[in-house]
Amino acid sequence: EVRLVESGGGSVQAGGSLRLTCIASGFTFAGSDMGWYRQIPGNECELVAFDNNDGRIYYPNSVKGRFTLSRDNTRNTLYLEMSSLRPEDTAVYYCYSGPVVGICGLVSHCPYEGAPYNYWGQGTQVTVSS
Repeated sequence: EVRLVESGGGSVQAGGSLRLTCIASGFTFAGSDMGWYRQIPGNECELVAFDNNDGRIYYPNSVKGRFTLSRDNTRNTLYLEMSSLRPEDTAVYYCYSGPVVGICGLVSHCPYEGAPYNYWGQGTQVTVSS
């Protein structure tokens, strides 16, 4: 059974940093496309980082330069380091495995089940105060 378990969320002041962790199991992590989505309160769910195993990592303009995705394939662990956080970053952050979903990485809600072989963690809350 595929499992993705996030941790590391919390409340921070604007300008602060957080590191999210996703522990994966039940599939071949090293060969899998992995990323992070965030469910913005009352709004859409947005892809914020994606690693498709081609040596490059995708970030949208909303987080580029502030968020960094990394992975430790020996530990089946995915990370998202976030710095210079803004109130607009407040969301539930989901670890994700599968193809990119949504137009320009935006979907109406997360978890989004509209693609085959897509898997989601339970989410971790990030709150950034001004």
